[in-house]
Amino acid sequence: NQTSIITFSFSAQNMLARNLMVPLSIARRRSNNIIARSILPDMRYCLEHNNLRRTYFLEARNNTIVMNKIDQQQQQQQNRCFTTETGSTSKKDNYSNVLLTRHFSETQPTTKGVGLITLNRPKTFNALSDAVFDDIIHATRTLNDDSSIGCIVITGSKKAFAAGADISEMSNKSFADAYKTDMFAGWNSVAQEGRKPMIAAVNGYALGGGCELSMMADIIYAGENAKFGQPEINLGIIPGAGGTQRLVRAIGKSKTMEMVLTGDFFLSAEDAERCGLVSKVFPADDLVDAAISTGLKIASKGRMASMTAKEAVNAGGFEMSLSEGLRLERRLFHSLFATKDQKEGMKAFLEKRDAEFKDE
Repeated sequence: NQTSIITFSFSAQNMLARNLMVPLSIARRRSNNIIARSILPDMRYCLEHNNLRRTYFLEARNNTIVMNKIDQQQQQQQNRCFTTETGSTSKKDNYSNVLLTRHFSETQPTTKGVGLITLNRPKTFNALSDAVFDDIIHATRTLNDDSSIGCIVITGSKKAFAAGADISEMSNKSFADAYKTDMFAGWNSVAQEGRKPMIAAVNGYALGGGCELSMMADIIYAGENAKFGQPEINLGIIPGAGGTQRLVRAIGKSKTMEMVLTGDFFLSAEDAERCGLVSKVFPADDLVDAAISTGLKIASKGRMASMTAKEAVNAGGFEMSLSEGLRLERRLFHSLFATKDQKEGMKAFLEKRDAEFKDE
């Protein structure tokens, strides 16, 4: 076994309090040099294990891990929100097309937080290019790997959640180009790989790929100005990332056919709520705060239960017959009796107190 010594530095900038150098040692088997990013999950675990998760956050810079001490007073003034440019599995130093922030509860500071992904291509109404989806996929993986986060929210601007795929990027592709690269297959990783609950907060237009992206989330909240549509037929194509599959399961065949075949029938936020596509409708200015509030409530629950609940609903609702889904539900229900969170949750209920889940 090889033992490597990693030096952490406290950086005195932004929300950071002071300059210190603190050596910490970590034993980790590696054949060559340790890449700093590869051990970020271990470092975050150490912080959480020692109750330091609210005091420090880590980021990788040039193959060095920087351990930052957070100024708690300034963090409270900023609504317990901070932004990080890098993730635990990333080779990127920043995102060009999304903003990534983390939010924590003021009233329950020991509970997990919410990761907020904001699409940031305002000039194109957040058109979904390959580069945009690369950032979205990377950001969701980063938040799924972050033990301090219990729920993810994805949103756009007030004018547009996402106005569809980037037409300029697709217009000159041939069948061979699309087929050999299995175009859009990677988009599904947002829904398939994410085990933490995700909420889509939709303001403005959610058209084409934007509507499909919102349906990859587990819950959709809409602003009063939201409009959902699948206008691909106007371009001589059809939806290619779930618009003919997830949409029909949400609103039924007739409305899906009208949206897909006419290309100009858009669901308003109220109609989308009536159809079951959207869970709730909020004033546009309140939408993101409402989604984060719900996300914090979800994050306060035991992660084992939330992950199995998501697995049961998605598998039973989309992939299985009723009898198969009921069998899976029972097995997942049974399995949770092997967790410490089940013991804590039921004990807390009987003792009339709030449960303190440990995700074990």
